Amino acid sequence: MLGGAALVTVPDGGLVEPLRGVLGDALDGAAGVAGLAGRLGVSEVLGPATLAYLDVEDFVPVHEGGGVERVPAGDRDVEGLLEAADGKDAEESGLGEVGSAVWVVRDGGGDVVAAAGYRPWLDSAAHLSVLTAERCRGRGLARAVASAAVDDALAQGLLPQWRARPEPSRRVARALGFREYGEQVSLLVRRTDGWVKGG
Repeated sequence: MLGGAALVTVPDGGLVEPLRGVLGDALDGAAGVAGLAGRLGVSEVLGPATLAYLDVEDFVPVHEGGGVERVPAGDRDVEGLLEAADGKDAEESGLGEVGSAVWVVRDGGGDVVAAAGYRPWLDSAAHLSVLTAERCRGRGLARAVASAAVDDALAQGLLPQWRARPEPSRRVARALGFREYGEQVSLLVRRTDGWVKGG
């Protein structure tokens, strides 16, 4: 939901009409998205995650990012950070799906301990992805690498987008100037011929 409106996507056009009435009633009612689980046969709910955006005038860059280095997407050292991370953290970050370069910070041994990049979306938005090694959190590293990625996205004329569920991630976004405008929920819905995902 964004600005009081809802955008619903489904993986199969045949789901549009069956879901239209149920979704419309639930989103208009007091129960909102939480009321969908029983009505749709939902087995899994992912979210809600906040959706935050950043205008160039609101950007609060990190200037002390002298240790931030730019590497290409798919860099082996970034893959090492993803492999070492908890599976849920790695998936939540979305770092493995970025199409931009990746901005990293390394520890004294040369291992990447924080990284950020983005995935261009519809040629207008930059969906940010950030991951910090658990042992290095709370040091401002996520903010430093994310600041570099945001700076690049803005230079490319893209609107930075930050999707987050964990509060620490939301705090990083707010520190950079992002404003929360809505939320995203993904549902795994039971169909007679199997499970389908919608968001």
